[in-house]
Amino acid sequence: MDPREFWGKSSKFWLCLILLFAVLLGFYSQDTHSVVLQRMQPEKKESSERDCHLDTCRIPEVPRLVYPKAQLLKPTRVDVLVMTPWFAPIIWDGTFDSAILDAQFRNITVGLTVFAIKKYVVFLKLFLETAEKHFMVGHKVNYYVFTDQPANVPQIPLQEGRQVVVLEVRNYKRWQDISMHRMEMISNFSQQRFLREVHYLVCLDVDMKFSDHVGVEILAPLFGTLHPGFYRGDRQSFTYERRPLSQAYIPRDEGDFYYAGGFFGGSVPEVYRLTMACHQVMMADQANGIEAVWHDESHLNRYLLYHKPSKVLSPEYLWDEHMLQRPPLLRKLRYVAVPKNHAEIRNR
Repeated sequence: MDPREFWGKSSKFWLCLILLFAVLLGFYSQDTHSVVLQRMQPEKKESSERDCHLDTCRIPEVPRLVYPKAQLLKPTRVDVLVMTPWFAPIIWDGTFDSAILDAQFRNITVGLTVFAIKKYVVFLKLFLETAEKHFMVGHKVNYYVFTDQPANVPQIPLQEGRQVVVLEVRNYKRWQDISMHRMEMISNFSQQRFLREVHYLVCLDVDMKFSDHVGVEILAPLFGTLHPGFYRGDRQSFTYERRPLSQAYIPRDEGDFYYAGGFFGGSVPEVYRLTMACHQVMMADQANGIEAVWHDESHLNRYLLYHKPSKVLSPEYLWDEHMLQRPPLLRKLRYVAVPKNHAEIRNR
């Protein structure tokens, strides 16, 4: 055979082989790409369901409303601080329009967690009755009642779209242990059901009552409430945990505000992160034989120092009329303490 004929046939053979290989490689790449996409899509969907909330995922559509125009050069409050250094609003009466906010948050469900353990169950009836009058009126609400006495949870009339969910939990001998284990219980149930059932969580003390409007103006990815005893104070007066051995330790040259342990919340993923983190550091303290000075409240303050809340609620949202004189700047008292004998309630 002529060498030129042989090399001509060989070239055609190798060219066909190369083209076939390229075609197969293209199909393989497309198949592989489709498999990767199929594997990634469920993870993306799961992430959006768990971590997405109204504040960051979309701009809510608001229907046509008629309301007064805000005056740029005439702020509604000049007697109080209305913005933190990290641009989080501080919520006072006169700084928001409920009609706009209700329209913006019209399709959400709010979960409210409250602990009625041991003798604290006696506060539950007044708590729920006043919540029905003032808390998230017009919106869907799940009241999550953590209790060791399910039979003693009162039956009260509820607005449409609202329900009481009784979650039976154990009690503890010391009130301090009950207080600290709240973080563990909220984090566990957030993972088990709250992520699927509600958009936001509001975590409250039960020995209180609602006395005025508390609505969607409080909702944010993460919010805390100024403690009524320290809102005027400087950081040196705050009762932070000052022992470096504790995981709740805050140095004396740090601190923004002193937050109350009886009113905090946010989107369910953020509350889950907060409560899980606080529970873990409390367990670390326990292993080291130390207990923070104000228990879960101390750890909450440490967390909110390094994870800045996106809203801060003024003392309007947590007040004790029997221990504190009401200043003129508090136009409304929205959530107030109920008179009680602390020693009798806590130690039995």
